Amino acid sequence: MLKVYDFTGSGNGYKTWLLMSQLGLPYQHIERDILKGETRTPEFLKKNPNGRIPTLELEDGTFLFESGAILWYLAEGTSFAPANRLERAETLQWMFFEQYSHEPYIAVARFWKHFFDKLTPQQEAGLPEIMRKGYAALDVMERHLASHTFFVGNRYGLADIALYAYTHVAHEGEFDLSRYPHITTWLARVKARPGHVTIDHKH
Repeated sequence: MLKVYDFTGSGNGYKTWLLMSQLGLPYQHIERDILKGETRTPEFLKKNPNGRIPTLELEDGTFLFESGAILWYLAEGTSFAPANRLERAETLQWMFFEQYSHEPYIAVARFWKHFFDKLTPQQEAGLPEIMRKGYAALDVMERHLASHTFFVGNRYGLADIALYAYTHVAHEGEFDLSRYPHITTWLARVKARPGHVTIDHKH
């Protein structure tokens, strides 16, 4: 059976098991508390030298890390991964956008405000710029969704899963999603898909 090492509440981990739920794949969830350094132990670093979650353990004992890579591995040959060359590239385009222009700001603001009781002076000083860049990413998404049902090919797929994970909890980082009617409609569309599970779903 597949094993997923994860921290409940993580958007990156959530992507993995949202897809697995929608594919109907059985798996074992193994919690690793990143707040207690449980992904930095010598034992875990043998599984993932980068010391992060999610980490997927395949049936043969191979380990795969980085949420985008895990998504592609699991979705290969299914409707979630487009067969069309351009649509595959567009899916990667949005997944790279999520990791470089979206997650570093939306997820960080949420992590600081949702998981920490108090911010450090350095975090307080950096927060306005993180919020600005997070809103810039949401602006890009809103413009695209004004004329698209889903992110690629007007079909639900990996790009939607990647972007949904942290966008649907962006309010926990105090982002105001009421400013984004197209994003709000898209979030409801994704939530209505078969096999949807919540980010705090207990395995």
